[in-house]
Amino acid sequence: MKRSVAGLISFGIIISVLTIGGVGFFESVWSFPGNFEFLKNFPSEEYPLGIIPLMVIALLGTGIFVTIKLGFPQIRYFIHGIKVTKGDFDDPNDKGDLNHFKALATALSATVGIGNIAGVATALYYGGPGALFWMWVTAFFGTALKYSEVTLAHHFREFDEFGNTAGGPMYTIEKGLGKNWKWLAVAFACFAIICSFATGNAIQTFTVSDQIYSEVTQLVGLNHFLTQKHPVFENFSLSVQQVINGVVLSFVVGLVIIGGIKRIGNVTGFLSPFMAIVYLIAGLLILISNFQHLIDSFFLIFKMAFNPPAEIAGVGAGTFVLILNTMLWGIKRGLYSNEAGQGSAPIAHSTAKTKYAVREGTVALLEPFIDTITICTITGLVIISTDAWLHTKFYVERIDPTFAGQLMNSSVLTAYAFKQGLSWLFAYGDKIVTLCVLLFAVSTAISWSYYGERASNYLFGKKATLPYKWVYIVFVFIGAIAELEAIWAFGDAALGFMTFPNLMGIILLSGTLKRLTKEYFSIKHVETKQH
Repeated sequence: MKRSVAGLISFGIIISVLTIGGVGFFESVWSFPGNFEFLKNFPSEEYPLGIIPLMVIALLGTGIFVTIKLGFPQIRYFIHGIKVTKGDFDDPNDKGDLNHFKALATALSATVGIGNIAGVATALYYGGPGALFWMWVTAFFGTALKYSEVTLAHHFREFDEFGNTAGGPMYTIEKGLGKNWKWLAVAFACFAIICSFATGNAIQTFTVSDQIYSEVTQLVGLNHFLTQKHPVFENFSLSVQQVINGVVLSFVVGLVIIGGIKRIGNVTGFLSPFMAIVYLIAGLLILISNFQHLIDSFFLIFKMAFNPPAEIAGVGAGTFVLILNTMLWGIKRGLYSNEAGQGSAPIAHSTAKTKYAVREGTVALLEPFIDTITICTITGLVIISTDAWLHTKFYVERIDPTFAGQLMNSSVLTAYAFKQGLSWLFAYGDKIVTLCVLLFAVSTAISWSYYGERASNYLFGKKATLPYKWVYIVFVFIGAIAELEAIWAFGDAALGFMTFPNLMGIILLSGTLKRLTKEYFSIKHVETKQH
């Protein structure tokens, strides 16, 4: 069966299931199979292991598996990855589209995004400070996953008649596992396209629009013609400001993505370092000013990762369920933040100019460290050390039901924390978050358009590129006017569906991965960069 036919059939099935299932189905992806009553209390009501989601087991399990099989590559090859990224081993004659740094910048611009601002805040909102610990765990083992998926994608990449690269888990699965596994490659490509519309697009533009709407309401109030929401249909209202946000964002993203991967590399190569530096400096200033609270913040993180407050739920099973809840939110947002194991970053890294797949894999090792260990940690510590985390559902439900403060979620919570934390310097710390949300989200949406484009090209050929881009721009607008719960649920579901085929490919090709690693590091690598 042709890829295009298989893709159309798959899309029909997926869209039908998502449409019929609705938001409830999206949410069940991250609770499966614990959402079945007969499994919830397995093996006992005291310790119901049956409620541990399959997604958590798959991600952490695969991460631990490749970490052990490859001998902890996230530790052994970290320094080598830095040297490769610097260009110490660059050869201008190598085939590919982008150098190591631009490939990393393109991948980072998709991973360093809303997950670092809104995602961390959402994890703390539902899972408490302990969720940050599980984000670290996800990042540590996710680093090995990043190395694995990128190395395999680069090894199995293809070149078209013009010398352009085509790579990613869909090529890894089909070429590495053989034609009998084409169905899995097609499934990944379909989910990658859907995920590009949701995770890499709609969630980004939703957060930007939501943040801008919040800023405008502070200036003109909720009853202004720009901010007043009008009912469109049941449980959905819309304001003029949201529509304006959607139109402007669609126009900006549309201008850039028509240019292709080289322009994306140029744009993200500038935006990624700039937006990260601005955000990091602001966050570090807050942490320095709150230095006396940092030890308490770390204590709170570790304490609530393993012993969350359970006064309301009781002891025994209640405590176990709370720990799992905290773990789940940390892993979900950790995955959303660094995309390790998801299969998106390998599409960008497969364009790198090098004849050694492992070399680009070591570059990918840096991503979870930059994204989750560094940027997400700073966001989480800012929220905790400024006591902004008291304005969360977790705090009110688990610790102080009498708390009278306003509940805040997503980037609004992070903006509040930055405003509080920088109040000693100036009164507009929240505006830094607004600026970074804009830069992070636009940069992520730009890069994710390339991921989805390559997946659509794999399924339907180059003729699908332009139609895909137009649909993508439409989803930019949809995200800007959507509701928070629905858009995050859809994004999480797309993340889950996209991840499973990629993890299967990594496990089944782990022998090839180990061989490539051994062969590469048995060679003496001479630095070619002139100092």
